[in-house]
Amino acid sequence: MSAAPAHDPRQRTFRGGVHPHEHKESTHALPIERMPFVGEYVLPLSQHIGAPSRAFVEVGERVQRGQMIAAPAGFVSTALHAPVTGRVTAVELRLHPNGRMMPAIAIATDPFDSQRIPETHPVDPARLTPKEMVSLVQNGGLVGLGGAAFPSHVKFQVPEGKRMQAAVINGCECEPYLTCDHRLMVERPEAVVRGAEIIMTQIGAERGYIGVEANKPDAIAALQAIAPPSIEVVSLKVKYPQGAEKLLIDAIFHKEVPAGGLPLDIEILVNSVATTAALADLLDRGVPLIERIVTVTGPAVARPRNLMVPLGTPVSAVLEHCGGLLPSVHQVVLGGPMMGMAQKALGVPTLKGASGILCLDRKSAVPLREYACIRCGRCLEACPMRLNPTRLAQLARAEWVDELEAHQLMNCFECASCSFVCPSRIPLVQWMRMGKGMLRNRKQSS
Repeated sequence: MSAAPAHDPRQRTFRGGVHPHEHKESTHALPIERMPFVGEYVLPLSQHIGAPSRAFVEVGERVQRGQMIAAPAGFVSTALHAPVTGRVTAVELRLHPNGRMMPAIAIATDPFDSQRIPETHPVDPARLTPKEMVSLVQNGGLVGLGGAAFPSHVKFQVPEGKRMQAAVINGCECEPYLTCDHRLMVERPEAVVRGAEIIMTQIGAERGYIGVEANKPDAIAALQAIAPPSIEVVSLKVKYPQGAEKLLIDAIFHKEVPAGGLPLDIEILVNSVATTAALADLLDRGVPLIERIVTVTGPAVARPRNLMVPLGTPVSAVLEHCGGLLPSVHQVVLGGPMMGMAQKALGVPTLKGASGILCLDRKSAVPLREYACIRCGRCLEACPMRLNPTRLAQLARAEWVDELEAHQLMNCFECASCSFVCPSRIPLVQWMRMGKGMLRNRKQSS
């Protein structure tokens, strides 16, 4: 396979997609600030795709900032670390942002500790075997920080005999309102480039590509100023969902990942810029994933911010630090408006996959009345995976599970482009999620 991308800038995009208003003006120029420490942190054991972490600390035990407090419970699982020095106060069920009560570790902060992490000697990735690299990343707690929270070490498990051609770093940040990745690329481009070099060394790729949407010229310039010849910073058209890894590959290489397949199948590995920078911090400084950048924004928060937030910080504390919610608030969403999750309580903790806290007023979050489908075909044009969203929604309503599988429902990654363009305001993506639940339930019962 040739990993050389197409060179016609007019083709640096993908088929389908939508153009929602960006709404990034409130935070795109705001530098990253550090969220002050709070009194208690709650760390759900389920913060990633796969098996939840397995807690091995006990109530009353003192833990140090950066110390592992929960181990991976399988290969598709990852470790969890203390975001602060303090004492374990509970290992019990707590409210999770998904709306359910789930196992979690609660830590009371030591107010007299400096909260510094002792840095270790850098690890040379060239001296790590593939097995050692996988173990290091898994025990470092790294997951995809673009929102999916897929355990990062799984991507480094390259099958024996397969040679990876390229490493792609995703800096698109196509979700409206969110600017945390933008600020990371502007303020810490060296960490992004360093992480990309580590990935290339580990998987044996000779070329690296950092894809950034054209609405972030300062980020593109910052990366281009320090990127070596082996890494190309690619300017991409502004379109949602450009940041989906299969679509990013399509935009850069004009290659299609097989249906039901992975980028690995065409010898490409994709990571987000935030995950890539976290990898550099892990190997160069010995710092596991204990905090992340979160964009706090929307028309119903007093002071929008880009914050470095310790994992487990209550959403309510983050909002209080940003001046609190305005009286006009109607909905708070973790993530972006397209793929984020609305919250029923603000005491839930900030998770590894929480890229934003979006505060919407009634004008921006008003419930819309649903009408009958008018067969306009807009959802088919918008779907980047070339599915038929209307047909899939009908099958989900009828609970025709066999037909859902035959119509490739699992290829949907729930970008919500179909719902966004539907003039009848049919919640198509919600039906996709329900249909997937039906498929999973059938497989578990069979």
